[in-house]
Amino acid sequence: MHIFNRVKYQTPESVELEFVLAGIGSRAWALVIDYHVLALILVVFLVAWVAIAFQLIDWLSNIVGSENIGLWFLAIAILVNYFVYTGYFVFFETLWHGQTPGKRIAKIRVIKDNGQPVGLQQAALRALLRPIDDTLFLGAFFILFGRREKRLGDWIAGTVVIQAQTRPVSTLTISEQAKPISEQLLQTANISAMLPDDFAVIREYLLRRSGMAAKARNSVALQLAKQVKAIINLEKVPENVSPDLFLEAIYLSYQQSSNFGQ
Repeated sequence: MHIFNRVKYQTPESVELEFVLAGIGSRAWALVIDYHVLALILVVFLVAWVAIAFQLIDWLSNIVGSENIGLWFLAIAILVNYFVYTGYFVFFETLWHGQTPGKRIAKIRVIKDNGQPVGLQQAALRALLRPIDDTLFLGAFFILFGRREKRLGDWIAGTVVIQAQTRPVSTLTISEQAKPISEQLLQTANISAMLPDDFAVIREYLLRRSGMAAKARNSVALQLAKQVKAIINLEKVPENVSPDLFLEAIYLSYQQSSNFGQ
């Protein structure tokens, strides 16, 4: 039994990722912080706007000869307030990969339904629908009683809010056993047949393997090893070499062959 709701996504490498949904408490705390920051921004704007407006209204009224200049200034102020309100969330969620100052403090993040980072389109849709979600706490109702804890803006934008995970810095380590195997592969295999994209996939796996479950790691390594073997026209993998070690050797061989070609 899980205390928190969770969502699972499958990466292109067939690795299953699991996230914890943020929940109403974390999201409310983040929103309180964001609204305080927004309030400060809007107060500064309104004070500056009023100071400018009082100086311009009389001057423009004499030139234009209209008594409605004040209403125009009021309409512009309301419009700018709305743009600042929505633009605040769009700007930060796009720039900070799904986080605003409030979300960063609350340690939550917005992602797409497929587990990928949000973009400008998703952030804009969420922000435009936020006033509707805030009306009569409609968004809170959807979050509390929805299985995936989404507000209306999340359903329309195709997003979900999760607990932000603190990930350790990924390091790529190559074992000593891989070095002699890499030298052997340079003699027996056509390493130059590998494309930069092939090398990038191997490098990505070697970076991420430490965070994979043993079963998933073995499965991905075996699949990649088979694909690389076909690409470089290798008839047989050296004896007593695991798929993981083979990929390390391929990584070193490709680097060496690239250096030779420069």
